[in-house]
Amino acid sequence: MAENEENPQNTESNPIFLNNLTLQSIFEYPILIQHLQSTLPSVSTTIQSPNRQHHSLDTSSSSSLLLMPSWSLSPSLPYIGVKIVTSFPQNSFRNLPGIHATYLLFDSITGKTLTLMDGTELTLWRTSCISALASKFLSRENSQVLVMIGAGSLASHLIKAHLSVRPNLTKVIIWNRTLDKARNLVKKLQEEEELGNVSFEHGETLEEIIGLGDIVSCATSSETAMVKGEKLKEGAHLDLVGSFTPSMKECDDEAIRRGRVFVDDEAALVEAGELVGAFERGVVLPGDVCGRLVDLITDEKIGRTSFKELTVFKSVGSAVVDIVSAQFVYQTYLHDKTL
Repeated sequence: MAENEENPQNTESNPIFLNNLTLQSIFEYPILIQHLQSTLPSVSTTIQSPNRQHHSLDTSSSSSLLLMPSWSLSPSLPYIGVKIVTSFPQNSFRNLPGIHATYLLFDSITGKTLTLMDGTELTLWRTSCISALASKFLSRENSQVLVMIGAGSLASHLIKAHLSVRPNLTKVIIWNRTLDKARNLVKKLQEEEELGNVSFEHGETLEEIIGLGDIVSCATSSETAMVKGEKLKEGAHLDLVGSFTPSMKECDDEAIRRGRVFVDDEAALVEAGELVGAFERGVVLPGDVCGRLVDLITDEKIGRTSFKELTVFKSVGSAVVDIVSAQFVYQTYLHDKTL
């Protein structure tokens, strides 16, 4: 490993291992958001990304194994990537993260393994930054209150990413089924000096706090609707992160019916329970979905069109975003090692 780190571009070296601390030292929310905004439009059409493979491991506990491969046809992005993910929702009762992942990056010219990195950390950063990037186009610029539903490992990343694009946010209210987890996250965030101008508090009754949010972000593994559309305030932006199978959902049909819905990837139309269920019940049609994140970035689709409208962003996770984020990590690491 020492030889790798001294000469990371040595073609004879073993793959570089990049752990969570290394990724944390490389990533910054504004920088990754900007990288995704500037890179995704140019590479999204040149990256091959088969449908995510989803294998149920235990029907009684909803545990699953996911494989997310992608490869680039562009010389500017000479990589092949595969993310291997395990989802164990019951880990919340073990005080463990529900998602664990590893990411492998290969040279697309030689097939050589370049790096093995902490896919869990990669997923936390890329997921939160994609939500924040969508919020730049869909939430109101003067948004002041963020309601965070869920207090797992992704919650703090989502909060900080949203704060980085909406600096007018002054209050964050956190709700979790296990109240102590919400309290603990509030305490942790209150102790971070760079967040000193933001008020953090926990909410005890979800239905009472949803209507306070200018932005409502959800990161849960729920299979029953947490967000009732009728409770959302006029002009709110709803950010749905947790579901990635048709059986999972974080909001009800009314939220989808009321909102102008955008997705991170077309896979959301067949994977996200909120959308699949709404299509099946005839609440909305697939054609009613307004567009993808890339459409917002390139101005092919208009984001928020009025102060009063409700906007919804549904992400299920994209292998395209994974490989672009992994590229950023790997190339930044090589650059820093040569300085």
